[in-house]
Order: sequence, then structure tokens, then C-alpha cells
Amino acid sequence: MFINNFDPVALQILSFEIRWYSLAYIAGIVIGWLLCKKIFIKNSRLNEIFDDYITYLIIGIIIGGRFGYVVFYNFNYYINNILDIFRIWEGGMSFHGGLIGVIISSILFAKKHKQDPFLFMDLVSLVAPIGIFFGRLANFINSELYGKVTEVPWAVTFVQIDNMSRHPSQLYEAFLEGIILFLILMHFRKKNYLEKPGLISAIFLIIYSIFRFGVEFFRIPDEQLGYLILNLSMGQFISIITIILGVALFYIKNENKQIN
Repeated sequence: MFINNFDPVALQILSFEIRWYSLAYIAGIVIGWLLCKKIFIKNSRLNEIFDDYITYLIIGIIIGGRFGYVVFYNFNYYINNILDIFRIWEGGMSFHGGLIGVIISSILFAKKHKQDPFLFMDLVSLVAPIGIFFGRLANFINSELYGKVTEVPWAVTFVQIDNMSRHPSQLYEAFLEGIILFLILMHFRKKNYLEKPGLISAIFLIIYSIFRFGVEFFRIPDEQLGYLILNLSMGQFISIITIILGVALFYIKNENKQIN
């Protein structure tokens, strides 16, 4: 059994703190940015404007992630504490909200430059598992989004929470939504799915949502929400929706098209 007593602060200079969660966001964005620029982007015009797109992307992730958390996971609190919405440094981001932010920012940027928004969303989908991987590791270090009580040999005790042995659900997600999902997407990239804008985005939505739905069975639901209908969590309900959207998108983009 592993004892988790990590300090969420990576570095402190006087009263200024640098947290692992912030470093996870930075690492995911920078590595994804470099991979796209150096390896994934073959179109010279796309490569020229991609740096500007990153600014849109970061804004979309932050605003969307926060908005999603407020609306999907803690609406009753924030509707009565409006100003707390802006206290992002205290935590509270939603992956699915960030996803919405990425979609909107991609559409706006693509419209400005007269490009297909799926060109950008496919690239983000390819590298998103890297950010997810680092983000889940940061969740583990922060002792948040932890799992249910268990007696499995690899159980973890989060001493900042209690003295119970729990599933390290953050690491399950880091492995599935990070490493495995990245390898799956690389497989489809090699099969030239990037040449059909929208297909990589659809596959990302489907596979990520399946992994997220499954891991939620091992994870403690958000305290303020608990379980909803059929003992499913909010994350699982949203995952069902994104699976359906992913399948529909794949069908629409793949209709009457042959992939070699």
C-alpha cells in the first residue's frame, strides 16, 4: 500500500507558490504545441497560424473549464457566490467544460482565418491525452478526485483525506485517458485519418468518454452532487452524451468516404 502525502506546491518563493497543477497545464500545452508544430502539421499555412491559435486555445480551456465546473458540478454554490467564480486559483475545473471551450475557440479562430475548425480540433485531440496525463498526475499529487475504499494490493492512502485505502483512480485515468488513448489516436493518425477532418475528433470523444465512464465506477463522486439517476455520476452522464456525439460525428464525417 502506498502512502500519498505529497505537497501540492512544487515550489515556493517567499509568498509566491507554483503548484503542480499549474505545471501540469503548462507541460501539457507546451508539449502538445511542439508536437503539432514539429510532427503533426503538414500544411504550411496551418503551421504559420498555429501559434496564434494557441492563445485562443488557452483562453478557451480556462474559461470553458471553469464555466463547466460551475454549471455542471457546483451551480447551487456559485449562483449564491458569484464572485467566487473568478477565484480559479482555489481549484475547480471541468474537462468537459474545457472541451466546450476548445470547440468554441477553434470555431472562432477557424472562421477568422477561413479554415475548417476540425483541422484544429483534430490536432488538439491528438495531443490532448498528454495534457490529460499530466493533469491526472497532478490530481493524484493534490489528493483530489480520489477513488473508493478498496483492499487491492495497489491501494493508496491519501493522508490528507483519511486513513482509508483507496483506488488511485487518478492514476487509472492517467493510464487510460493519457497513455492508452494517445497510442490509439497515433494508430489512427498512421492510417491517414487526419486527411478526413473530424474523424480524429470523433474517435477522441468516443474513446475518452468510454474510459471516463468506466473509471468513474472506482472514483468517489463529487460531494455536492453524489450519485444521480441509476447510481451514475455527473461525469458518467456527460460521458454518455459525448459518446453519442462522437459516434454521430464519426458517421457524418465518414459517410461515403473510403479510408485506406
